[in-house]
Amino acid sequence: MADRPPQLAGHGGPRTLADIDADSLAHCFGFLGIRDVANLAMTCKPLCRVAYSDSVWHRLFREQWPHLSVSSGAPGVREHYLARHMALHQLKFDDPLEIYFNTTYSIPASHILLDRNAILLAQGSSIQRFQVNSSEIKDQELLTAHGARITCMRLFPIEETSLFRNVMQYEDNVLVTSSSDRTIRLWWKGRSQRCFRGHNGPVTTLADTLLGNSGSKVLASGGEDCTVRLWSVGASGKQHPLLTYHGHEKPLSFLTVARHRTSLLVRVWDTSASSSSSLSSCVGMTSVSGSPVALKCYDTLCYVAAGASVTAIDLRTMRKAFTVALHGPKLYSFEMLPSKWLICSGGQDKALLWDTRKNQENPEPVAELELNHNRVTFLHMDPYKVVAGGPFGYKVNVWETSTGCLANSLDCRVPGETEEIAGLSAMAVDGCRIVTGGCSEVPGFVYYRDFSNCCVPSSLVDDNTGSKFWESDLPGV
Repeated sequence: MADRPPQLAGHGGPRTLADIDADSLAHCFGFLGIRDVANLAMTCKPLCRVAYSDSVWHRLFREQWPHLSVSSGAPGVREHYLARHMALHQLKFDDPLEIYFNTTYSIPASHILLDRNAILLAQGSSIQRFQVNSSEIKDQELLTAHGARITCMRLFPIEETSLFRNVMQYEDNVLVTSSSDRTIRLWWKGRSQRCFRGHNGPVTTLADTLLGNSGSKVLASGGEDCTVRLWSVGASGKQHPLLTYHGHEKPLSFLTVARHRTSLLVRVWDTSASSSSSLSSCVGMTSVSGSPVALKCYDTLCYVAAGASVTAIDLRTMRKAFTVALHGPKLYSFEMLPSKWLICSGGQDKALLWDTRKNQENPEPVAELELNHNRVTFLHMDPYKVVAGGPFGYKVNVWETSTGCLANSLDCRVPGETEEIAGLSAMAVDGCRIVTGGCSEVPGFVYYRDFSNCCVPSSLVDDNTGSKFWESDLPGV
């Protein structure tokens, strides 16, 4: 019998991870992406030490930004990587990739979405899809099946629909649109794959998430006919509503899905209830004063932005839990970041940040984000930044989420355009990318920026270099 390999001789048992030296582990880590390295860092202290080593992060830095140099063996590479990653996501640079172009129609874009390397925008009854390749627009698709104005656009994972075929499609999304022509369409590969009919009036809104469990996903829609209708996207061939819920007295503006139970819609409908009467599926309702601006759920709470306030409703009792924000004289937009306990409200000339843990009848904002001479209609919020713009100005401002300090101010006009122009008509933000519509004498103008590979730090410096939060014990400070 052959001799045992020398490295196993006398080991006394099977080898474990603890038997591998740090250099060998670091070599193995060299084949992993940043997410895998981060996951391994959370498993145990020995792997964490290897995952934090400069040799691992030097390789990650070089792969992510090959046009930048970092000295081999230089200390603090991980901190340098993370600082640059944060600065890029906060759009703190003056040299982004910029592409501006006019669309086919001279109509302002009413909705814009970013789907990986594609820009999706709605103009009237049409949708245009632009593929961004390197530094130019390569492909353009025109989707024209709707017969009237598009009212809402959503992206959902294709694996949750009947179009899913194989694992190669896992990263693909399908586009779902609603229209004043009373239909809902599901788009993929440049054409309408499904058309849902059943509303008796214009379809005004789509739920932000699909309802139900895997394999039986359902889309919810609301319309001017004051009904909520459910449609199967997990089964092919079913193009008529599965259920219709009555009870609203006015046209629907927003729909959201309860995060703690994905069969619940808010006004709260239990879509899993089996009943011959759709009215009996309504398990709770409440009302707030003012015209609705936005509706978002987290855990068992529903945050309703209406009039000049944001109110938290407990979905278990359908009673008011607390007032989160008071933003007079009127709210125009609302976003939330549950992981940091923050919400952001947009009003006239400014946006305000609020801490949701301060439950009181007269809440105070924790930071004020100024957008002078404009109405904050377009608002984006993520762990890195708050982005705001409006229809009466060509500036989009960016603030740090953790401090409230101004990170950048973006001019969304065509270079050389005069100041006497309309403001934004639509805006979309995804990671290091931002795309805006409007801000030009040509109504169909679109401006795309990608900050992923920037090198020149922004010349803009906030007057207050410290945190703008008014309390020192707030999240992220």
